[in-house]
Amino acid sequence: MAISFDPAKSERNREERGLPFEVAELFEFETAIVRQDVRLEYGEPRYQALGRLGEMICFLVFTPTSDGFRVISLRKASRRERKTWLASRTPD
Repeated sequence: MAISFDPAKSERNREERGLPFEVAELFEFETAIVRQDVRLEYGEPRYQALGRLGEMICFLVFTPTSDGFRVISLRKASRRERKTWLASRTPD
């Protein structure tokens, strides 16, 4: 799966959050919670994904492309988001 992103935005994200967009290729979509972001009209479909990236739980915003996805945003998940993801992994 190919990923694309704005290199300048990736560098800013690395400086501010310690996460360059390149690492999104390691995002584990198989166990992620993914939903479409319909809050605004973005001119393209946008999705929010909450899932594992290595040992971290991260929040990824992306749009699908013909051969993968384009990263819009990537950050460490908030405490509440981590709880949501962990609850989704726990059998009832």
